[in-house]
Amino acid sequence: MKLWVKHPFAHVLIALVAIIVIAIRCWPHSTLAQAVGSSRAVYAQGGELMRLTLAPDGQYRLWVPLARIAPTLVEAVLTYEDRYFFWHPGVNPAALVRSSWNMANGQRRQGGSTLTMQLARRLYGIDSRSLGGKLAQSAAALWLELRYSKADLLEAYLNTAPYGGNIEGVGAASLIYFGHAAQTLSLPEALTLAVIPQNPVKRVAAKGRNVELQQARERLWAQWVRRDPQLARHAPDVSLALSAQGRSALPFVAPHATDMLMAQEHGKSEIRSTLNLPMQRTLERIMAQYLQSHADIGLTNASALLLDASTMQVRAVVGSADYRNEAISGQVNGTLAKRSPGSTLKPFIYALALEQGLMHPRTVLKDAPTAFGPYAPENFDGRFAGPIAAQDALIRSRNIPAVALAARLSKPGLYDFLKLSGVGRLQSEQHYGLALVLGGGEVTMEELASLYATLANGGASARLSYTQAEAPGAPLQLLSPEAAYITLEMLRQTPRPDTGGPARPAVAWKTGTSWGFRDAWTAGVFGRHVLVVWVGNFDGSSNPALIGVDAAAPLFLRMVDALRAQRLDPGELAMSLPPDLRKVEVCAATGGLPDALCPVQVSTWFIAGKSPIQASSLHRALWVDQRSGQPVCGPQPHARREVVEQWGSDMQQLFRKAGLARKVMAVPDCGTAAASAEGAPVITSPLRGVSYQLRMKNPEPLLLRADAGSNSKTLFWFADDALLGRARPGESLHWLPTAARRYALRAVDEQGRADSREVTVELVP
Repeated sequence: MKLWVKHPFAHVLIALVAIIVIAIRCWPHSTLAQAVGSSRAVYAQGGELMRLTLAPDGQYRLWVPLARIAPTLVEAVLTYEDRYFFWHPGVNPAALVRSSWNMANGQRRQGGSTLTMQLARRLYGIDSRSLGGKLAQSAAALWLELRYSKADLLEAYLNTAPYGGNIEGVGAASLIYFGHAAQTLSLPEALTLAVIPQNPVKRVAAKGRNVELQQARERLWAQWVRRDPQLARHAPDVSLALSAQGRSALPFVAPHATDMLMAQEHGKSEIRSTLNLPMQRTLERIMAQYLQSHADIGLTNASALLLDASTMQVRAVVGSADYRNEAISGQVNGTLAKRSPGSTLKPFIYALALEQGLMHPRTVLKDAPTAFGPYAPENFDGRFAGPIAAQDALIRSRNIPAVALAARLSKPGLYDFLKLSGVGRLQSEQHYGLALVLGGGEVTMEELASLYATLANGGASARLSYTQAEAPGAPLQLLSPEAAYITLEMLRQTPRPDTGGPARPAVAWKTGTSWGFRDAWTAGVFGRHVLVVWVGNFDGSSNPALIGVDAAAPLFLRMVDALRAQRLDPGELAMSLPPDLRKVEVCAATGGLPDALCPVQVSTWFIAGKSPIQASSLHRALWVDQRSGQPVCGPQPHARREVVEQWGSDMQQLFRKAGLARKVMAVPDCGTAAASAEGAPVITSPLRGVSYQLRMKNPEPLLLRADAGSNSKTLFWFADDALLGRARPGESLHWLPTAARRYALRAVDEQGRADSREVTVELVP
């Protein structure tokens, strides 16, 4: 040997062999995981398995890195199968000779295959029962050892070992038999998985107490203790009974979400979702109970989406009432479908109006028949409430005030706000017009949940996430914290349909009903969560029962109550009030700062530097002759001082239509300039700065309307210098322009007081 080493060719040969080995090892080749393929597993937020799919070859095989396999199992497998794994080159000659000798002498068969040889047999499908097969198996094992490290081979064996039926590898076996990951295996579980691959048919198939399996575990344990006597202290754990389960117990949780995640996370064998399993099961249970109890009125399907607004992580997805029900197209994921949201977008009109200084919660709005060019919206109930505070208009979901506010918004309007919020597939702004306010567009439940999360997050918008590895991205500030806070506070005053009062603990929520009774919605914020509920039919069929407050709100509130009863909602995050938010006292009748004559005052939120609060001038102190009941100038005999409300003609008309009669007293002309200047006309229609399009065939006339003080009885309308007609204050005059051009409109009362504005008229085919 000494001469051989000194031979001049010896060093060359050794170097050549070393180069070949290194080249083989370094030559690019696929990983062993890629060679066999893997199942796909989706986990919940807490690590619970939600779904396990088959690998491409029909096996349950979930590839797990060696570092994430319990060391106890690794040690048990090496002790039981191949104690010299890290020392042999892939084949153990001594073990092969011993196995052959025993077989030749008719003794009990003892395996001579190393872990690498067993891996080679499974990877290449080698039949090793003959001498030729054994040689092929040995050669394949040597080839694997040349190409891969010991750690790679050990990992591959543990992930391909047979565990009965179509279960391969410790990753899938641990999940299927014990319901948790291979990283958390206990000692008895590790012993069980270590001995099954040697005879999976007998050690898995038997029912009840498996004697074969128990004896194999005991032999392994005895062998292991002989090698390491300190392990004897764990003997009581080894004797513990195991409650193993099978493939039939594999979970199939949140199928719509897992379908979506596996489609989005293509190529990933493990998907760590953000779904909370207790929350998911609670929403599914409450939905099933609710629909069962309302089947008599045709409520058969619903969807729900639960979002943690503080992290923007989705906690529960119920895409339909029953995934397996073909009658309702149960496999459709309703949370991704585009549908008309009804009035659930109204809160964002009010938020934008707060942001742009158009109102505060107690600003008095008008709920009366109103036309916005050719668009004349109506309320859901066909009635009009007259003068109404902004907060009440939002809570009661009045259409006219919301559309009127939307018409006054500057950039951004609702359309721009939705685009910035990430609402996709919107058509042009002109396509929707003001009808967008009442659900003229379409959104998904995801998009609606994101919008309400913007309110919960102080006006900041961020992307939803379904996986723990996905970051929500940088937030985009769409509203001021003050506007978002006030909007939520207004929504928290919405009365529950079951109690008639606001929810306690607080819930900020809004309902919506699409045109034709096709979709019933409720969306809202409670604690740190956003919940969106939809009730309807995936085929878009109509049902008179599909009204948001009747069909969706009870389901929404039951879900909120159930989550809170199980303490699954930790409550709101501690947050300080926005810096520019104030509480002020206003006159209840007008929303203005109260003067000495205001009889009732209420508090409201106010954004410093934005909210439009002026001194209230509604109430007047007049001297009234007690004999005639008419106002007089100054104190006189038989006169008494009274405080009266001086509403303009428009508001008086609203009160009359709402059935709320108000006593009207004209201010006497006592020779003051204030009296003569009071109540000048104010044009309310057409809108300022808007171009009106009239069709050349069957054109619709424009509505001219103006308000005026109580002293004005008749208004005269002019287009340029041509008299168009006359009307009472607050009443409409129909005008059909004769040409497409710009007109100067004026409204003049009997006393010569006037208001004017320009309007552009365009003719379209």
